[in-house]
Amino acid sequence: MASQALTARGARLGRPVAPGLVPAPRRETGETVRAVVLVLPGGDATSTRRRSPLAAALMWPLARHLVREGRADGLAAHVVHYRYRGWNGGNAHPAEDAAWAVGEIVRRYGDVPVCLVGMDMGARAALHAAGHPAVNSVVALSPWLPPGEEPDPVKQLIGRQVLIAHGTDDFATDPELSYLLAERAKKVNRDVCRFEVHTDGHTLHQHRAEIFALTTDFTLGALLDRPFARPIADALAAPPPLGLRMPLASGFGQSLRA
Repeated sequence: MASQALTARGARLGRPVAPGLVPAPRRETGETVRAVVLVLPGGDATSTRRRSPLAAALMWPLARHLVREGRADGLAAHVVHYRYRGWNGGNAHPAEDAAWAVGEIVRRYGDVPVCLVGMDMGARAALHAAGHPAVNSVVALSPWLPPGEEPDPVKQLIGRQVLIAHGTDDFATDPELSYLLAERAKKVNRDVCRFEVHTDGHTLHQHRAEIFALTTDFTLGALLDRPFARPIADALAAPPPLGLRMPLASGFGQSLRA
């Protein structure tokens, strides 16, 4: 009975964060989707319960902000609804759901670049699913990387632009583990950077405005070829450990290109 229950449920895309944009073939409308952000919420280590509506709702403000800043250039966004609330060991259900969601984006919108933006368990899912050919970038916020397990793979990040951000006072997920992952990823892909949010915790709530600005600048730069803000450009160019322990300055985003 348990296995039947597991196969009965499917992942799905949430409604467009800002409806009205249309797939690329319908260019006569003037509002064409040219890039898509898939937002991946957090979850639990082990659970076959349905997805958490609260975890999805927590990602909506960031998704709305991204679309508000990029819609004029054809940016759309969807929040991914997982089959199950948990990662569930080697099943890695959210990573599978993220990969499915990228394929669904290609089916709906055509050959558009995709950025995976995840928080907590969703950040780990984003990193795992980055190998899909349509993915050109990943933003991993406070990624959940369980201690004591075999290190997560990084080869799928080759050819992608990757940003990781982690609070130094995160007691839910170890920021040092995200540094070690970024260090391994940087060895195979120079387009990796990591920002440390000093004195902030797991949800990065104290520096919400800076996280929104950082994520938006990086995502729109990766997807729409906008120039990166100087701190992001510097972090991508710097060798370890400098580019992987870049402090996120208070007020980032108020004068990004001053």
